[in-house]
Amino acid sequence: MGLTLRHRRAHLTRAVLEGVAFSMRDCFGLLRGAGLGSVTEVRIAGGGARGALWRRIVASALGLPMVTVNTTEGAACGAALLAGVGAGAWPSVEAACDATIRVTGRDEPEAAWAEAYDALYPRYRGLYGALKPTWDALGA
Repeated sequence: MGLTLRHRRAHLTRAVLEGVAFSMRDCFGLLRGAGLGSVTEVRIAGGGARGALWRRIVASALGLPMVTVNTTEGAACGAALLAGVGAGAWPSVEAACDATIRVTGRDEPEAAWAEAYDALYPRYRGLYGALKPTWDALGA
């Protein structure tokens, strides 16, 4: 939406990152609506955690700090921790996490970006709803 000839690869790349961040914001809204409660930070691991721009965009779009941790394989680490709890190595998932997971970095939301994303988010929601029938008809 709004693409012109003046836009370059960097604009399109950032648009994709911001679109995914807004999709994550949608997911957080659903979780809050389901009674998840208060979220104070988002933890990130793996390949995406290496991208400083990505972390700043998501932090700003969500209005929450992005915290990196000492593992790059989140799913495998989680499975190992659950197996350890099941095998009795730790008494609970919380104890397993406390024993093994360490915060390695923190990215706070950029105030100006968060303000801009808050203003743009209703447009994203409107466009998503308006375009969904088109994508559904294409089988996308």
